[in-house]
Amino acid sequence: MNTDVSIEDIRAAAKKISGIAHRTPVLTSRTFDALADVNAFFKCENFQRGGAFKIRGAANFVYSIPQDELSRGVVSYSSGNHAQAVAIAASSVGVPATIVMPDDAPRSKLEATRGYGARVVTYDRTKGDREAIGKQIAAETGATLVPPYDHPWTIAGQGTAALELLDEVPDLDALVVCIGGGGLMSGCSIAAKALRPTIRIFGVEPEDAYDTYLSFRAGERRGIPMPETIADGLRATKPGEITFPIIQQHVEDIVLVSDNEIRETMKFLLTRMKMLVEPSGAVAAAALMHHKLPKGLGRTGVIVSGGNVDLEFFKTLGN
Repeated sequence: MNTDVSIEDIRAAAKKISGIAHRTPVLTSRTFDALADVNAFFKCENFQRGGAFKIRGAANFVYSIPQDELSRGVVSYSSGNHAQAVAIAASSVGVPATIVMPDDAPRSKLEATRGYGARVVTYDRTKGDREAIGKQIAAETGATLVPPYDHPWTIAGQGTAALELLDEVPDLDALVVCIGGGGLMSGCSIAAKALRPTIRIFGVEPEDAYDTYLSFRAGERRGIPMPETIADGLRATKPGEITFPIIQQHVEDIVLVSDNEIRETMKFLLTRMKMLVEPSGAVAAAALMHHKLPKGLGRTGVIVSGGNVDLEFFKTLGN
C-alpha cells in the first residue's frame, strides 16, 4: 500500500465527499482572543454531519472501496465519532456496517451509531483488543475494515478540514489540532503546509493521553497504558504507524492540557460562543486559552473536532 498522502489526494477527497460532508463554519470570538492573546479562527466540526470531523475520512474511505468489495459491507472500531461516521457513509451507499465500540463509550454515541443503522459489537476496553475484534469480523464476513486514522484514504479525508479553513482564512500564521491516533493532525498538517509553507503547526493531547507527546520527544513511536481522561475520543495508546512520521515532519511541537483545563474551555465555548463541544473537541482551544503555546502566534486556526457529548456529562461542568 502506498502510504504517501499529498495535497492532490486531499483535494480529490474534498470532491469525493462533497455530497455527504458539510462545509462547516469558521467562527471567531473577541473575548477568547483577549484571553488567549491570539486572533483565533475556529473551524467548527462540532457542526459537521454526525457531530464530528470523522465523516470526512470515513466517507472518503468508503467511497474509495472497489464496488465488488464494498457490497460485502464494512466493519470498523471506534469510541464513537468514527463509529457514527462509518455508519452514515455505509448507509449512504446501502451497505451493512458493523462497529466495534467500548462498552463504556458515551451513551449518546452508542445510540447514534445504532440509529444510523450499524450493528454495534461492544467490548471491554481494559481487556479487549478492538482492532483484533474488527479484523476477526472482517475475516468472517468478507467486509472491508475501515480504520479510524491510520490509512491514506482516512488521512486524506480528514485533511479536507484544513483545506476548507485555509480557503476561507488563507493568511493563518498557525494551526492548532488535537491528536488521538493522528489522522486529523496528519491530514490537516499536509494540507496546511502545502497551502501555506510558513504556517506553524501545533498538536495538543490530554495530559493522561500523552502517547504522541512522548513519541514526538523520543523520536519514535512509544505506547502508554490505556489513559483515563474525559476526552474519550483521544484515548489512543500509541501513534499511528502512518500518521506519526507525517506529524514528525510537519508539527513544531505537541503540548498537554489537563482535564480541568478542558472543562473550563468547554464552559467558555458554551457560555460565550454558544457552541456545544465535546471534551476532545475543546482540547485544541484549551491549549490556547490556558497559554500552553508560544506567545505571538497571531492569526491561529483551531480545529474544533466534535460536539458529541452526553447531557449528563455537561451537567457536571457546573460543579
